[in-house]
Amino acid sequence: MALPAQKQLKYWGIAAVVFAVVMWALGNVLLPFILGAAIAYLIDPIADRMEAAGLSRTAATATITVAALLVFLVVISVVVPTLIFQMIDLSRVLPEVFQNLREFAQQTFPSLFDEGSRAQQAIASVAITLQSKAIAVLEGVLGSAVSLVNVLVLFVIVPVVAVYLLLDWDNMVARIDALLPRDHAPTIRELAARIDRVLASFIRGMGTVCLILGTYYAVALMLVGLNFGLAVGFIAGLVTFIPYLGALIGGALAIGLALFQFWGGWWSIGMVVGVFVIGQVVEGNFLTPKLVGNSVGLHPVWLLLALSVFGALFGFVGMLVAVPVAAALGVVARFLVEQYLDSRLYQGKSHQDAD
Repeated sequence: MALPAQKQLKYWGIAAVVFAVVMWALGNVLLPFILGAAIAYLIDPIADRMEAAGLSRTAATATITVAALLVFLVVISVVVPTLIFQMIDLSRVLPEVFQNLREFAQQTFPSLFDEGSRAQQAIASVAITLQSKAIAVLEGVLGSAVSLVNVLVLFVIVPVVAVYLLLDWDNMVARIDALLPRDHAPTIRELAARIDRVLASFIRGMGTVCLILGTYYAVALMLVGLNFGLAVGFIAGLVTFIPYLGALIGGALAIGLALFQFWGGWWSIGMVVGVFVIGQVVEGNFLTPKLVGNSVGLHPVWLLLALSVFGALFGFVGMLVAVPVAAALGVVARFLVEQYLDSRLYQGKSHQDAD
């Protein structure tokens, strides 16, 4: 006999609370395991195709591991040193860029900087706020995420977790399926399949978009002659998965650096602007529709809300799980709407008469 709906909601509510408490209390500890599980999830379709081609699961996992290790070594030896040096130099140059922009604004709009004016007070207040926030963020980064021990742990644990989960992925999914409540197993499987389609379309698709755009921005900006082009392209590509944020941050940073470097050379500045305009046109009209699709169901506002809420509650780990949780909640919400539209509550007497 199935449990009453009230008890089922009680148990699922308890499970959600336990999940939230564990995320809040053990977020930093769970980080390498979440990253490893995400990598295994993303690579699993490749392993499945290799199995279909005749390889065993062990051989497919070993082949993927060796290939990933070779790519990692190439990136570490060729790209990462240059990127690190550019990021360090960029952090040193940015204060000078902001100072020059301030001097330009003082010369162009002197009334904004009159002593005691409201505009000057507002600018000073914003500057103090940004400075305090920047110091807090820097202290948090230096104190946790970028500490040497944590970085070493990530580099050691994440690949190991990813390899083991990839090797045992199908068996793990089968065991979870066997534990599903029998009365609701078909519905849960259907919802899980929908969530998987959404995540596959969004994460794998947006990951490819980020890689393509990041590479394009880096190469194009370096060809234009912009200093720190590799670093700017990396930053823009990294945050492209957040709607409009990649273009906003990367474009503002690149244009600011172009004004500082090419002041008076409007042709070069225009080429930097053109790089981002072309990137946005290609992303909006070709890359995102082809690689992500329009049926993903993750509205930009919903995604931004999930990232903000989970980031505030659970930190960086919360931002990692925000996309899967947002996708799952979106699928469940659409399922509940389907059930409502098919219910007597919505259709009223016509539905009752049809029965």
